[in-house]
Amino acid sequence: MTASASSFTERPLPRWKRAVLKVGSSLVAAPGGGLTPRYALALAQFVSSSRQAGREVVIVSSGAVAAGRAIVPGALESGAVMAARQALAALGQAQLIGLWQRFFERPVAQVLLTHDDLRNRRRYLNARATLLELLRLDAIPVVNENDTVSVDELKLGDNDNLAAFVAALVDADLLLIASDVPGLYTANPRDDPSARPVDEVAEVGESILAMAGGAGSVIGTGGMATKLQAAAKAAGAGIQTVLFDGTDADALRLMAHGAMRGTLVRASLSRTAARKHWLRHAPSAPGAVLVDAGAARALSEKGASLLPGGVVEVEGDFARGDIVDVRAAEGAGARPVARGIVQYSARDIRRIARRHSREIQALLGYTYDDAVVHRDDLVVL
Repeated sequence: MTASASSFTERPLPRWKRAVLKVGSSLVAAPGGGLTPRYALALAQFVSSSRQAGREVVIVSSGAVAAGRAIVPGALESGAVMAARQALAALGQAQLIGLWQRFFERPVAQVLLTHDDLRNRRRYLNARATLLELLRLDAIPVVNENDTVSVDELKLGDNDNLAAFVAALVDADLLLIASDVPGLYTANPRDDPSARPVDEVAEVGESILAMAGGAGSVIGTGGMATKLQAAAKAAGAGIQTVLFDGTDADALRLMAHGAMRGTLVRASLSRTAARKHWLRHAPSAPGAVLVDAGAARALSEKGASLLPGGVVEVEGDFARGDIVDVRAAEGAGARPVARGIVQYSARDIRRIARRHSREIQALLGYTYDDAVVHRDDLVVL
């Protein structure tokens, strides 16, 4: 590349407490197959220093296919190409997790997801609960697509968009996309010496997408276009995105000290405002949860979660993960006081209504959360 990361302006990194770091294949794959710590080590050091500063990081890492290629050389040249890539992903996933584990004293957890996991409400909530619990346990979640079953996603090689979904899943403040390019340019700097760096993008529109070319390396199958698509998805969830050069140790040192060098893609709304806007306007499931006066006041005035003890009655039938209206029980046809994502089905809520949260396990045989609707998943109307 003719342009360098130093062409981008050094400026403050947006403030954050939780981030998703997407690491491209080119940063972990060795030439000819296998994995290398050459760039991964500096990325891991950034994660460690962030953790020491009280911040949380979820890693979304590519590289399983490259790792598998070293175990079975020539696999892609024999048999069905898609089946071979799936087999290589299965073989290489353990090596990929092993690479990351060697850099951390704290445990590394493997989390394999498909886009279907993020579209299905119940699986979405299960994945969210697992990732948040791993962060609470001070583990380093390393997420990858479940390539052995994600035929379409594997063909696209699109961990950039998966990272955007994960950022929304865990309520991240920031999405960090590391690759082997310094950021977005007005044209492909490999082909156009007049290409200029783009320090900041207010909105990912057609003119911005037109600046993106194809895949950036022979190892990865994504490119700047998929990174911008991911940034647009993150922006819609109120999450800002930084595109930066993961091969540049100075860029990583800057980020560890609250500065950045690369392209910042802004979000039009804050993360909280975007989520509340979605909850307010998304279609709700048939039925409602009716609450007593104390619970209604706690929701509307104190920003509390809805606990089972405040539930009086349940109307209709809905599943865990549905958006449901919450109404005060007093008065016929009362307008909803709130709406939110329920952690339990209508049937389960009827069983735990008016009971203490600590009784959920005994009553149901399992527990997803102490709350029927957590305050992070609730908007007051």
